[in-house]
Amino acid sequence: MKQKQLEQLHTELTVKLLEKIRDPEAKASDLNVARQFLKDNGIEAMPVDNSPLKHLVDELPFSDEEEIYNGKDTN
Repeated sequence: MKQKQLEQLHTELTVKLLEKIRDPEAKASDLNVARQFLKDNGIEAMPVDNSPLKHLVDELPFSDEEEIYNGKDTN
């Protein structure tokens, strides 16, 4: 494939994934595909103050950040 075609494919996939995850009826598998797409493309984020990611982290059922980052479960 030519570079231009690969770029177009990447763009189209991104648009379709956005449509899927914005759908109120998005399934866990749709979200997982989007998560993997971000991971495969080296997209990472840190939960900074007042960001949607920080709000998500705050809602997780862990007692502190160390458990989140170390994968520990104290229950």
